Amino acid sequence: MPYVLLASGVLALLTTVNALWPRKGLLLLIPGFFTAWLTIELAPWVLVAEAAVTTLIACFGGLTGAAGLAGLLATALGWAGLAVVMARARRTTVTVQRWSAELDLDPGERAPSFPRSHVVLPFLMTRRPGVTRTRDIAYGDGPRTRLDVYRPAEPGERRPGIMQVHGGAWMIGSKREQGIPLLGHLAANGWVGVNVDYRLSPRVKFPDHLIDLKRAIRWYREHAEEYGADPEFLCVTGGSAGGHLAALLALTPNVPEYQPGFADVDTTVRAAVPFYGVYDLGALLDGGSKVFASAIERHVMGVRRADGSEAYGKASPAHWVNADAPPFLVVHGSLDTLVPVEQARSFAARLRNVSAAPVLYAEMKGAQHAFDIFPSYRTARVIEGVERFLTWVRRAEHPAAGRGPAAGSQ
Repeated sequence: MPYVLLASGVLALLTTVNALWPRKGLLLLIPGFFTAWLTIELAPWVLVAEAAVTTLIACFGGLTGAAGLAGLLATALGWAGLAVVMARARRTTVTVQRWSAELDLDPGERAPSFPRSHVVLPFLMTRRPGVTRTRDIAYGDGPRTRLDVYRPAEPGERRPGIMQVHGGAWMIGSKREQGIPLLGHLAANGWVGVNVDYRLSPRVKFPDHLIDLKRAIRWYREHAEEYGADPEFLCVTGGSAGGHLAALLALTPNVPEYQPGFADVDTTVRAAVPFYGVYDLGALLDGGSKVFASAIERHVMGVRRADGSEAYGKASPAHWVNADAPPFLVVHGSLDTLVPVEQARSFAARLRNVSAAPVLYAEMKGAQHAFDIFPSYRTARVIEGVERFLTWVRRAEHPAAGRGPAAGSQ
């Protein structure tokens, strides 16, 4: 048993080290990402599980001999690292307070709370009380052009709308997996959320993904009132590839080449909240492996960079930055190993230099890519902050608009 404790302690230590300093090498990228992602966002649960395992091994004689003591030391060091991970997550509250201060929000106003029960049981608590969901509404032809609508259970009219775009490297992903904590919280507080699927590569190539999403905006304009939403007020959000597409939606309203057959539809959005998005596709490929770059060229873009540099520029939100951009809240993790945080920093800086609208940048200390997939402590605080940002945008346009029914802590 001492050697079992040693192995357990070394594993706990390595897992924590990977969470504090995630590896970016090709061979360790995917397993390293998943291990760091889960360890970072579930650090309290990891600590409890490791404590239980260590106690069990110790009860069966695991502490005897040098191997047992070495295992206990490695375990203790791993737990010390987990304490650092949790402290970083707690700093999210400070980050959210800072962007609220930038908006000059009343600090005495109580923001709606994300339910504690969802944070304590992140994989079990997926549905929000007071929220209804209508699934698989067709907005175009084909099985992928479907959307889900999240809305308050209580009847109401002219509520603000938010569109969620899932990520997955433009090749995988689904509305059934992403954006659910955010849309549930917003719907519980008076918003109507639209979670959208779109056609994926390699079956289609860019800009077909973007065109599908603009068709979803057309559907929203035509059907919003049926679901109690304001057809003239729509914001957009999304993560990773979804953050890339959300930013493009915000920056390319009414561009005819992205609206074939429906160029007369207004595709303007009121605000954008991209999470860990890709903003410069060329820079992403330059910093990645040749295998990754080749896959994007072949499967997503359908043209090599050497033969279509203009296409890669137009596929990048940074290319479309303009003075008329809507308000942006750019969210990224400081330890993102899939999309470097430098992408978000440079994009936010460029927006601030050019756009006449407010641009907020929120860098989550110690966060990995996709940190908001399930409702961790960090996710809950960020979602509360996003609600405050979007409500501020709504009030700026409609001063009489109030916050929806507050969702109490559970």
